Amino acid sequence: MPRASDANKKVVESFYTMAFNEHRPGEAAQKYLGRVYTQHNPQAGDGPQAFIDFVTGWTKSNPNLSAEIKRVVAEGDLVVAHVHIKTNSQDRGIAAMDIFRVADGRIVEHWDVIQPVPETAANRNTMF
Repeated sequence: MPRASDANKKVVESFYTMAFNEHRPGEAAQKYLGRVYTQHNPQAGDGPQAFIDFVTGWTKSNPNLSAEIKRVVAEGDLVVAHVHIKTNSQDRGIAAMDIFRVADGRIVEHWDVIQPVPETAANRNTMF
């Protein structure tokens, strides 16, 4: 029998792909967000419509936006996605750690920590 955390990982991966890579935030919100969606990113408001507006604006300004999920970790109702987000193919991008809380198969809360990918590093390791 699959664990709840495995099902929650699939919800987050599908949501992320639809909203950011397929540029369909409205459909992603309708399918995967809860009626109540609490947002902790200070640039976005609470609720599904605020998410749709935020992502629509971002993808409109960056039509080649892509988000490559590098790894996903889940425990219970929390899912963490480590993602490389780029606005275009020449962009070094940003490293994001998105934390989602899932309830009854719907994403109901989101936190993120974002760091630009630097031009140089003190080591040869990548951020991913």
